[in-house]
Amino acid sequence: MAAKDQKRVTIYTDGACSGNPGPGGWGAILIYKGIEKELSGFSQESTNNIMELTAIIEALKALKEKCIVDLYTDSTYCANAYLNGWIYNWSRNGWKKADKKEIANRELWQELFELTGYHTVNWNHVKGHADNELNNRCDKLATDEIKKNTKVDKTIPAEEQEVISK
Repeated sequence: MAAKDQKRVTIYTDGACSGNPGPGGWGAILIYKGIEKELSGFSQESTNNIMELTAIIEALKALKEKCIVDLYTDSTYCANAYLNGWIYNWSRNGWKKADKKEIANRELWQELFELTGYHTVNWNHVKGHADNELNNRCDKLATDEIKKNTKVDKTIPAEEQEVISK
């Protein structure tokens, strides 16, 4: 399919963790012709970076056909991998960094690389927890997943607090 025939979709994503590592949530908003679809999910034990990657992967997997995607993320970890070309070097070097150490979250990066090879993705970095309404909504989707899927004991001081599964 020629690029001019592809549908153009806007995607905003965010990931969050309660502790790092700890319970995590992710959120995404997909927009096509003014119609919005919200996606979100939860992981009992995760990291913020894993949730950021997961949000982008799940959003791209939700697309039913090859698209041009304007992707917005507040994750410098994810955006810079593409904007600075690191991911292409990792791929060429067997998913190893310049210091020859394997990249963290390799399986997720490989899945994302495959998805971004299928779709045409225009990467955009936005400032997190600022005045970007859609990024803030994604953050709320992610943190709501954590709240919905965990129980916090408010009688324990915050610095000693354990997050307990429902």
